[in-house]
Amino acid sequence: MRTLKAIVVGGGIGGLAAAIALLQRGIDVEVYEQAGELREVGAGIQISPNGNRALHALGVFEALRALSCDADGKEIRLWNTGRMWPLFNLGDQAIRKYGFPYMTVFRPDLLRVLGERVRRLKPDAIHLNARCVGFAQTGDGVSVQLADGRWVHGDLLLGADGVHSVMRGLLHGPDEIQFTGMVAWRALIPMEALPSHLVRNVALNWIGPGGHLVHYPVQGGRLMNFVGTLEGDRWGGPPWQEPSTREACAQAFAGWHEDIHTMIQAAPSVTRWAMCLRPFLERWTVGRATLSGDACHPTLPLLGQGAVSSIEDGIVLARCLEKYDDVPTALQRYEAVRRPHTYAMVHGSSENLYRFHNPVLATPETAEPFISREWQTQAISDRYDWLFTYDAEAVEI
Repeated sequence: MRTLKAIVVGGGIGGLAAAIALLQRGIDVEVYEQAGELREVGAGIQISPNGNRALHALGVFEALRALSCDADGKEIRLWNTGRMWPLFNLGDQAIRKYGFPYMTVFRPDLLRVLGERVRRLKPDAIHLNARCVGFAQTGDGVSVQLADGRWVHGDLLLGADGVHSVMRGLLHGPDEIQFTGMVAWRALIPMEALPSHLVRNVALNWIGPGGHLVHYPVQGGRLMNFVGTLEGDRWGGPPWQEPSTREACAQAFAGWHEDIHTMIQAAPSVTRWAMCLRPFLERWTVGRATLSGDACHPTLPLLGQGAVSSIEDGIVLARCLEKYDDVPTALQRYEAVRRPHTYAMVHGSSENLYRFHNPVLATPETAEPFISREWQTQAISDRYDWLFTYDAEAVEI
């Protein structure tokens, strides 16, 4: 039988994960990335056990683990008093319960490991400086136009080009980028610049009225990843990120615990990011073309599943193409399996705003009973176990 050829638009985490899964199953792949190098913006990322299960299936888990941190736990802290509640006891307990650890990862490390794996499977698979501007398909194949005028051809197309996806518009028509009214302040802080009581191998979630803040170690504990998110901000439009200052960040988090201000003052630099979403799509797939990751299910970062779900998308897509001879049928099956799961994840993440940003968190008197109820053991299991036990290699297709 003739080997299928997949065109993947986007050389980010989801696009490279899909390329690996496809190549593992004997499907030829060409990845087209508009940037001049494989690079990942942002800083840290949390990889839950289901994500590490998927990375293991792609053959990159051990390489990434050597560069990352197995978190000992996740904890909740109250924004002003700093009172702490355990969220998950991770480490060995996560491995016993789910089969894989919970890791905190430097995003560029994850992208590099995925890119190296793609190139081991097919050295010339990744094409840089290749911006896609047009698309056409027939009953037999797909064609993508590049900005330099070339057309590239294949049997199927995957748009994995992120929340600002071009392929989404080409397949489904234009829709609006939706600014959520939330802005994230990001920094990478050398661990050596922090006092000893902040140098812990845990992922901390500070929660408060109208905002939350997370920090955790990355790069084997050499850096602290810091992301603080606040509601009620404004943003005029693209670009959706900009440099800022420690002083502006400290002013934004005025009144928050002194530990937070200690980290802000230790940050070499700070950037501001507008948090954006897109409307739900009634379908992802058109004939021989489909979408994955943030191109079709962008999410608020409140469940730690954004990048993980894009990796899982790629595995399920590849399995469907391996199982079903007809490409449109395979893509429809992929969508039927993944769309309900990912949309439930998006809803779950949005629902966590209630727990992370609730007005009752303003005072310890109202916050403490709320946190004790919302973050008790059974409630945590109900919200997270269905995600952490998901197996992209085993889910029925």
